[in-house]
Amino acid sequence: MTTVVVDPEVLWGAPVFTGTRVPVDTLLEYLTHGDSLCAFLSDFPSVQRDVAVAFLEEGAARVVQSVTT
Repeated sequence: MTTVVVDPEVLWGAPVFTGTRVPVDTLLEYLTHGDSLCAFLSDFPSVQRDVAVAFLEEGAARVVQSVTT
């Protein structure tokens, strides 16, 4: 599943969730500030829950891989 797309014609090439104009950084900011995934999804209904969860899981897997190799 493709969770993130980078297109120079969408938000100047910032990584956004597929099918939206919502930057992935926005989800990370929510979580960093103590907000829940549910709050993010409520504020950005164009982002599907499974896409946001897949993005977080992929990021977590990459971090684990980077520290174990």
